[in-house]
Amino acid sequence: MQAGHAIGVDLGGTKILAGVVARDGSVVRRHERPTPQDSQEHVLAELEAAVAELLDDSVEAVGFGAPSPIDQARGVVVRCVSMPLENAPLRDRMHERFGVPVGLDNDANAAAIGEWRAGAGRGEDDVVMLTLGTGVGGGVISGGRPFRGWNGAGAELGHVVIVHEGRPCQGACTGRGHLEAYVSGTAVTEAAREEFGPSADAHRLVRLANEGEAKAEELLAEVARYLGSGIGSFVNVFGPEAVILGGGFGVAAYDYLRGPAEEVTRREALEPMRSTVRFAKAELGTAAGLIGAGFVGFEALDA
Repeated sequence: MQAGHAIGVDLGGTKILAGVVARDGSVVRRHERPTPQDSQEHVLAELEAAVAELLDDSVEAVGFGAPSPIDQARGVVVRCVSMPLENAPLRDRMHERFGVPVGLDNDANAAAIGEWRAGAGRGEDDVVMLTLGTGVGGGVISGGRPFRGWNGAGAELGHVVIVHEGRPCQGACTGRGHLEAYVSGTAVTEAAREEFGPSADAHRLVRLANEGEAKAEELLAEVARYLGSGIGSFVNVFGPEAVILGGGFGVAAYDYLRGPAEEVTRREALEPMRSTVRFAKAELGTAAGLIGAGFVGFEALDA
């Protein structure tokens, strides 16, 4: 195993989380700063500052995970819906600034890479990960390599249609019936408020279920069945050894989601995937994105 470190940077809508990552996935040091919302230049400047804060002689590469489709050919962040970042040439700018190899990926891809290398998917070559948070992110490891599509914009698993002409999707998405509209924390919060009032949200729904509230358990089971419909299709397409559920809501609600989601998945999936795929809860928590971004940096270095 080669020595050296990479800095992984997980760009979120409210905070920038950065860390010095070793080749085994351990985080040596970390740094956090708020994400600006006023201008693209300010966001890029804060990303530079996050890297500069951690940079030392052991750092050989930098990797970024951003909540946006990525144009890998040009190293460009296409468009973030949660901050002013659009057509941003992040890879070239950071390479010019710091003089080391720079990798760039979607934030959910980065989280999947983190879990594959150092978390719930380690030791396996084919993994699907879904991050259930404000939205639904997805990442795929296929044949021991991250799947990104021809231009690096894959895999947007949250935008797979599970209900024809179904609910409008979230944010800037113009689609309907997407998985994200049924199983994201935002969608679940809306359902919780309809049932339990305006102060309820997805995490309170989980707490109510923990307290034995039958209606809360019923709502979570309905969410889980929608989730299973999506996962069943992903299992048929990618044939993964493992499906990992992560993200803030996904981890919090895992014990309620897994059973109904797995039941529907195994109904929809074909053999042999139906019998062999396993479900797992993400292990790396909020560090998955920065650890995965570190591995994206190592990938750029090794290339």
